[in-house]
Amino acid sequence: MQLTSDERSMRDGEQGPALAFVMDILLRFCEAIGAPALIPISQAHIDGCLYHGEVSLDFVERLANDGGTVRVPTTLNVGSMDLIHPELIGGPETERIAGRRLMEAHLALGCEPSFTCAPYQTRFRPRFGDQIAWGESNAIVFANSVIGARTNRYGDFIDLCCAIAGRAPAFGLHLDEQRRGEMLFRLPDLPAGWCGSDMLYVAVGYLVGERSRGRVPVIEGLSLATEDQLKALGAVAASSGSVALFHAVGITPEAPTLQDALGGRVPAETVDLTLAELEQALAGLSTAAEGAPLTAVSLGTPHFSLQEFRVLAAHLAKFQKAPGLEFYINTSRETYRAIESQGLSRLIERAGITILTDTCTYVTALARRLDGVVMTNSGKMAHYAPGNIGVSIAFGSLADCVASAAAGCITRNPA
Repeated sequence: MQLTSDERSMRDGEQGPALAFVMDILLRFCEAIGAPALIPISQAHIDGCLYHGEVSLDFVERLANDGGTVRVPTTLNVGSMDLIHPELIGGPETERIAGRRLMEAHLALGCEPSFTCAPYQTRFRPRFGDQIAWGESNAIVFANSVIGARTNRYGDFIDLCCAIAGRAPAFGLHLDEQRRGEMLFRLPDLPAGWCGSDMLYVAVGYLVGERSRGRVPVIEGLSLATEDQLKALGAVAASSGSVALFHAVGITPEAPTLQDALGGRVPAETVDLTLAELEQALAGLSTAAEGAPLTAVSLGTPHFSLQEFRVLAAHLAKFQKAPGLEFYINTSRETYRAIESQGLSRLIERAGITILTDTCTYVTALARRLDGVVMTNSGKMAHYAPGNIGVSIAFGSLADCVASAAAGCITRNPA
């Protein structure tokens, strides 16, 4: 390993036991992956705030007790609790206590109380070319693809080690040569109803993730997209196939042209997606049949943006929620403060919709009933929720979700 004098000082314990501990882990990690050096990072995002058992607490509290503190601005992913609305969280009291304790232990290390899976929607959004160390799959793919910052997929504990050392291993997507596109996906001529629709980006993301098999995908044929549509594409691609970087030709910053996206090389494989495959991908995200009764609607996986709240508000003019149905939206504290200041939160909550912060309905004991169908416009939640919380799932557009919440059963616009 090529270490600087500061890195050797950290490794040798001259800057305290916490830094020596994380450097030992990072250097062993570098040895395992063949990274020759460490690189300075400008920020980190920590995925380990969600309580998965005693080991989660042991690791973080050891660092805190040893005087550890993060060296770079460090945001936190969702936890097991909504600390602003704790009364909404169900489950055993012991797990609620442990979940809160884990979130507070990260704060003791100097992390920011962001508690969001979408740190790119906060004031800590990185810039093009920044070297960062992020956990949380949807955040990683958004940072790499949409912003052009650079991070690998850092899992629990490694991401926190990077934050405390202010360093990340010099390998993978931190390096120019590893960011070139390797596989080309081409879209067909689409009917007018598909062009620019939110559903298109979910369908494309799901297929790209499923078929990339570890290669950097390039997508040709998308029209100009909103950030929320690219967020949805990346989130489901990261869920169905662990994609950490995609290039959308003419849209994402490292892909102004196809040749730029591929780095001047010929793609190892070219896949022409068909309309039938896109339709099949969307249909496959639902495990419940058309017309099935709903127990809940859940939006905001990844966390709802300010623009998404504005779009939702436009759908609520004549909305009346079906009796007994639960309607949840997950968002960040920062976005929640913004919708409060603009009066959107009052409008939404008057419609019987519960706004959650700090956590997410697909990982936390929030829904009171798990015996029915939950509807969502999130490809990520549709992919994970049946396994994570044991519910049947219905996928649809935002308009479909609102219409279904009013009807009390799955209702979709056939167009």
